Order: sequence, then structure tokens, then C-alpha cells
Amino acid sequence: MDSSRDADRLFVYGTLQFPEVLVELIGRCPELVAAELTGWRVAALPGQVYPGLVPAAGGVARGVVLTGLDAGELAVLDAFEDDEYELREVALGSDSVMTYVWTSVVAQDDWHADRFAAEHLGAFVLRCAQWRRQL
Repeated sequence: MDSSRDADRLFVYGTLQFPEVLVELIGRCPELVAAELTGWRVAALPGQVYPGLVPAAGGVARGVVLTGLDAGELAVLDAFEDDEYELREVALGSDSVMTYVWTSVVAQDDWHADRFAAEHLGAFVLRCAQWRRQL
């Protein structure tokens, strides 16, 4: 991603939609606006607690749009994401927004934010804090 561009909005659908994760990664929680992407699904990933966004006919990916991100915050989020994610512009209603699209193997099942929150969020936030200290 070219962090010099003036894109301050990002659709997130997985772990980045949790304020606790954002605070650990970028030091604050930007405004979160609920959103849905049609034609996509939030897929579980084999062996991972986080998901990937993949095209899906008839699918709906629920998440939030982060607004007011600056170039430094976007750079941190880019560094945090695995190499299998690709930052792409996607249609969001009559507008467009940037998001991270998964480019590798996914599970058949969808990922569920409520299940992640109940089973993995606490440990994931600690993992984010450790990762951030290594930057």
C-alpha cells in the first residue's frame, strides 16, 4: 500500500473491528461505522483465530468502516497484516472503500466475531501488544 495516499477509511471485518485490538495496535479506537459488503464472505482460516475476506456470490460480509485514519496508522495496520492479505478497493454501496482481501486458502466455514470475542479476544489483544512492542 502507498501510505502517502489520502485514504482515511478502511473496511474491517475481523479482529480489527474490536476496539481493544485497535487500541493496542494504533493507540486509539477510530470512529467505527457498521457496514456490509455484498458479494463477499468473512471466511474462517485453517489453523487461525482471525478471518479472511473472500469473494462469495450472494454473500454478505459484515464489519465496520474505520474513519479518520492517518498515514502512520495505516502503515501500522499494513505491517500487522499477513502477506496473504492484499489491500484492495471494493464497492461499498454506491461508494468504495479499501479493505484487506485474503489471497490464500480458506475454510468452508464462516468466521464469527461473537465466537472470537468469547474464545480468543483476550489472548489476541495480548498478542497484539507484544507485536507492537517489537516494532
